[in-house]
Amino acid sequence: MNYIEKTGRTVDEAVESALKEMNLTRDQVEVEVLEEPTKGLFGILGGKPARVRVMKKDSPSERARELLEKVMQTMNLNVDIEVNEKNEKILININGPDLGILIGRRGETLDALQYLVNLSSNKNMEKRKRILIDIEGYRKRREETLKKLAYKLADKARQRGRNVVLEPMNSMERRIIHTALQDREDIYTFSEGEEPYRKIIIAPKK
Repeated sequence: MNYIEKTGRTVDEAVESALKEMNLTRDQVEVEVLEEPTKGLFGILGGKPARVRVMKKDSPSERARELLEKVMQTMNLNVDIEVNEKNEKILININGPDLGILIGRRGETLDALQYLVNLSSNKNMEKRKRILIDIEGYRKRREETLKKLAYKLADKARQRGRNVVLEPMNSMERRIIHTALQDREDIYTFSEGEEPYRKIIIAPKK
């Protein structure tokens, strides 16, 4: 049951009774006061207790799954959605045939989908969780591609003695490049420009 109605001498007492029965904490529910308590004649006769409806909030992971299922259904895509929570992160893997349309050019569609799911799933939540979405292992493959590109362009910058400017990337992909090259002693990396056109510069050390 996602909600329960309870009565008590006070609103707080009714809410606590509902929380105990649902085995939930106050921040996991929404409370609707159906009736405020009233005192009867001389404070004894004819009084009415408080009555509340306590509803369980959907968690960010539940919201994310529901939203993605609706998107997939609208697009007539047959997929398997796997959701795993790790501390403050929610990892979502989507698997199925012909999902290139969800990835887009260099993952742009996937990044947009991830942004919207984060925005919607964390709305009005006291504790926000970062949601990471992957499709058919795309992000891992993209990471390996970026690392190889980083090594190749670092060698180019060192050999030519000139800066090499990469194409604009999102913050996640820039972090992969910076991390891949952070231990190189012959070059260094930095970013310049404004989002969404911010790019990495690989520069040889003099």
